Amino acid sequence: MDCFVGIDLGSTTTKAVVLDTAGQIIGRGITNSRSNYDVAAQVAKQEAYTSARFALLSRELNARENITKEDREMLEAALLAAYRHELFLGSLNRLENHCREDLENLRFANTRRELSQALEVILQGIRETADSIFVPESVARSDFFRDIAGSAFIEAASDITRNGGPAFDSMVGMFDRNIIPVENETETRGFEDLLMAAYHRLPKGLLEKDAELAELLKRIATLELNELRTVGTGYGRVRLPFPRDCIRSEILCHGLGAHLMFPATATVLDIGGQDTKAIQVDPQGVVTSFQMNDRCAAGCGRYLGYIADEMNIGLHELGPLAMASKRRVKINSTCTVFAGAEFRDRLAAGQERVDIVNGLHRAIILRAMSLLARSGGITNEFTFTGGVAKNPAAVRALREVAEENYGKLILNIAPDSIYTGAVGAGTFAMRDIVQGIKPGQEAA
Repeated sequence: MDCFVGIDLGSTTTKAVVLDTAGQIIGRGITNSRSNYDVAAQVAKQEAYTSARFALLSRELNARENITKEDREMLEAALLAAYRHELFLGSLNRLENHCREDLENLRFANTRRELSQALEVILQGIRETADSIFVPESVARSDFFRDIAGSAFIEAASDITRNGGPAFDSMVGMFDRNIIPVENETETRGFEDLLMAAYHRLPKGLLEKDAELAELLKRIATLELNELRTVGTGYGRVRLPFPRDCIRSEILCHGLGAHLMFPATATVLDIGGQDTKAIQVDPQGVVTSFQMNDRCAAGCGRYLGYIADEMNIGLHELGPLAMASKRRVKINSTCTVFAGAEFRDRLAAGQERVDIVNGLHRAIILRAMSLLARSGGITNEFTFTGGVAKNPAAVRALREVAEENYGKLILNIAPDSIYTGAVGAGTFAMRDIVQGIKPGQEAA
C-alpha cells in the first residue's frame, strides 16, 4: 500500500501522520521531543504506522459479515488497549533496568539496598495500576510514558518516605536520571510480536467473536506500507534526517493543515511549546501574512509547563485546574523567568491558586492577540491549533478575548489539532509526487 508521511518535530512533542494516496489520514503518532531529535522522529513515525495498521484492521473487520458492529468495536478497543499496555510494560522494564544499573554505582551498600527495595515496591505498584489504566473504557490522563509512570512513581515514593523509607528526593532523583535514556530508546519488539502479545491478553469471550482474528492480525502486521515520500517541518526541522528538499516551513504547513481540516479557515493561531504563530491564509490555504514570536517562550506552552513545574503537577492538569476559577486575576509578568516568582508572591498574598492559574492562561492569550493584530487581525473562520488547543482554560480565554476584540466568531478546534503541522507536511509530500517528483528524488 502506497502512503505519504508528514512529521512535525516540535520543541516539546513530535507528531507524525500517514496519508493514503487519496490524502486521507490513516495513522497518527506522537511522542515527547528529545535532545535526540532523530529518535523522536523515528518513534513518532513508528506510532503513526501502528495507528495506520489499526485503521486498516478496522476496515477489514468492518467488511466482515460474521461480526456485529458492537462486537467489532469492543474487539478493536480491547486490542488497542492491550497493545498500549504491552508498550507501557516494555518501557517500564527498560526503566527498571536503567534504575538498577544506576543503583550499582551507589557508594553505600545500605543506601543501595534500601533504594532497591523501594524501587521494587514502586514498580510493582505501577504494574498493578497499569492493569486498570489500559482497559477500553479508561481515559488516559496523558499520552506519554513519562507522565503516566512519573505521576505513579512520585505518589508511591511519597508514601514510602512517610512510612519511614528512603528519602523522597533520592527516589525521585533516580527516576529523573533514568527516564531520559528510556525515552531515547525504541521498543525492541517488532509490531507483529507486540500485536500478538496484545492478542493473547484479550478475554476469551472476545476471541470467540472472530475465530480467524489471529490470522488477520498477522496479515495486517506484515502488510507492506510503501512510503513514497516524507516531508518534515517544525521547531526542530533542521535536525530531521531528510534531504533539504523534504523540509517545509512550519508556517506553510500549519496554514495548509488548518485549511485542510477546516476549508473556510482565514486566520490560524498556533500555540506550541516554544513559539506562537499567527497566520492569515487565502481560500486555497496559501499563507498571505504571518507573525511569530520565535525569540521568547512567554505566551507558549513552555510558559505553562514552567508553572506546572512550580506547582509540582502535570501539564495536563493545569487547564482543568484553571477551569474551576470564577474570578479574573491580572498577571503582570508574561516572562517565563519571572512568572514563577509572581505566582509565589500572589499565593503568599492570599489569592486562590485556581484564580492565579486562570490569570496565567489569559495572559498567554492576550500576548497571542497582539501577534494576531500584527498579522492582520482575526477574520472568520478562526482556527486554533497546537498542543495548547487541548487546554480547556486556554480555549475559554481565547473565546472570551477574541469576542471582546472582534465580536462573535466561528472558532474551529479539531480534536487532532496538535497534528495540524504534520498534516500539512504530509500533504506537501503527496503534492510533490503528484507534481512528478519520483520517490526518493529531490526537486531540481
